[in-house]
Amino acid sequence: MVKKLLFGVSKMVRVEFLGPIGKEPLELNISNLNQLSEILKQDDSLSVWLENSAVAINDILVQDKNIKLEDGDKISLLPPVCGG
Repeated sequence: MVKKLLFGVSKMVRVEFLGPIGKEPLELNISNLNQLSEILKQDDSLSVWLENSAVAINDILVQDKNIKLEDGDKISLLPPVCGG
């Protein structure tokens, strides 16, 4: 089941939680990773993962939270236990 949350911005993205995070994917209207971070910090079970997880947009690792997201982007949260 995919949860959809709308925040009045124009870019619909899919957020996937890999490995042991154990959350269902989300579809969000957000324009950058800063907005995603603020939304995910509201979930206590995710806040611990946010500090240590890598983030990929369309399977490319990124660090800049201000990267502009495009409609249809896939964001993956990769906890350190995902290997590599």
